Amino acid sequence: MKNSFLGKRIRGGGYAMKGAWLLLRHEPSIQVQFVISILVCIAGFYFDISRTEWIFQFFAIGLVMSAEGLNTAVEAIADFVHPDFHTKIGHIKDVAAGAVFIAAIIAVIIAVLIYYPYLS
Repeated sequence: MKNSFLGKRIRGGGYAMKGAWLLLRHEPSIQVQFVISILVCIAGFYFDISRTEWIFQFFAIGLVMSAEGLNTAVEAIADFVHPDFHTKIGHIKDVAAGAVFIAAIIAVIIAVLIYYPYLS
């Protein structure tokens, strides 16, 4: 079963869980976003948001955390390939960070759309 289709998928899932754990354990930006996601979920229970609102909220959380994970990977690869400062590496890192910024802005907009009606 080790080299079967199912075995390979199970092993791949294990690698993915290991990667998620490594991100959560060692990356301060993911840790902050994880705490924010917990707080937003507590707010969701407090305000009793709808099923659709939960869907959008989890989508936003996943979008930001996934983008941050990819940004972390891009930065690690860039640092490995070219450890010294290089203008093009800096550009690559800035673009990756920009993707996280866009995801975060979209998440904030979603949060405002969900929670503003409950606060007014």
